[in-house]
Amino acid sequence: MKRSIFIGLGLLAVAGTLLAQQSVTVIDSSRTAVDYMVEVYKKENIPFKAPIPLPYVREADVLQEWTVWRMVMLTEKQNLELYYPTAPIGNRVNLVNLLLRGVENGEITAYDPNDEYNEFSRKITMAEIDQNFGAKTDTIDVADEYGNLTRQVREVGRKTDEIKRLLIKEKIYFDKKHSVLNFQVIGICPIRVYMRDGADFDAKPDMQKTMWIYMPEARNILARHPVFNRFNDAQNISFDDFFMQNRYSGMIYRVSNVYNNRDIQEYASGLDALYEAQRIQDDIFDWEQDLWEY
Repeated sequence: MKRSIFIGLGLLAVAGTLLAQQSVTVIDSSRTAVDYMVEVYKKENIPFKAPIPLPYVREADVLQEWTVWRMVMLTEKQNLELYYPTAPIGNRVNLVNLLLRGVENGEITAYDPNDEYNEFSRKITMAEIDQNFGAKTDTIDVADEYGNLTRQVREVGRKTDEIKRLLIKEKIYFDKKHSVLNFQVIGICPIRVYMRDGADFDAKPDMQKTMWIYMPEARNILARHPVFNRFNDAQNISFDDFFMQNRYSGMIYRVSNVYNNRDIQEYASGLDALYEAQRIQDDIFDWEQDLWEY
């Protein structure tokens, strides 16, 4: 009797499995394969992730502080995760397209990139953003089957693939309560690197700041989108994690000083500018190391 019960239960289990397989393999001809879920399991970590909480810091505990602007080259190997994909692939987007999506949805505010001494003073409109990203209306001549030319107007979208650099504003401070040198990203400014129309072959590319993004306001959307992990697809981190863990690489472009925050390029050029940026980085590192006795 017990044996027959076990056999019956086994047949029911097999039948249920077959029915489940049949329900999965039913294809609606009006949809494409891209419309179906391509994941083996439901990914719930990053899509519902909250930003990493910032540590509470008292003013009395800050022993030293620097305001630093860092120029990040997105085409460097360590920063490629921020640059690719240049065009969205499914739900995967790069940093610039994600920031633009947040601005369009009203989740992020874009500020004037040309305000030199206060990056977050004037909000800019979507029309100004489109202009900064190279979006425009162009006219071209199109030939018909008889060779007659007719002028047509076409819309040129934002050239987000030309965003090759980021200007990142950081606060670096020493917290004496926890005896640690900490940093916090304050703002991000994507920079467009492009060649002007009609420029000579040996001409240098132009650089244009597009918008300033206030990082504390953008952390919510950055925390909900993954950064591609080249070593393991199952261990992705969020854009917020990427910045909070200081995984990007960039040279110091400017540091707070008595000369109205002038850029290093204003008083040094070529290799001297690189040496000056490294000197500032070393001074901050040495300042912390000099606090300790070994």
